[in-house]
Amino acid sequence: MPILWALATPKLDEREVLAATLEVDAELVAERTGILLISDKGFASKAFERELADMGIDLLRPSFKREGRRSGEPLLKKVRQLIESVNDTLKGQLDLEQHGGRTFEGVAVRVAQRILALATGIWHNNRIGAPVTRSLIAYDH
Repeated sequence: MPILWALATPKLDEREVLAATLEVDAELVAERTGILLISDKGFASKAFERELADMGIDLLRPSFKREGRRSGEPLLKKVRQLIESVNDTLKGQLDLEQHGGRTFEGVAVRVAQRILALATGIWHNNRIGAPVTRSLIAYDH
């Protein structure tokens, strides 16, 4: 279920974008316990991991060759597959890549619409006991 999202210029460091997002939505993070942030190697930083830990967030990311295997790393392959399937739903059924926005604000609104549609579908499927909660096939007309 999408909880937070941010749209930022690719020139910014991913960690800065995440830190700003978590700062803006601090109450949302504080209301939840046991948050697991799944990321790629771009989020590697001992200081950043400490900041996340101080907020009650565990970081799950792949290890570098020079470091030992990280806790929970074997789960990443399965989880990454799930993430990619959600991304595929956003791109395929919800036309995320053909959003039509011409300004930053226009792109942001169109991305928000798609994420809201996905979250609504997941919520609804969960409420009705659908076997696959992230599927939007039943609503694709």
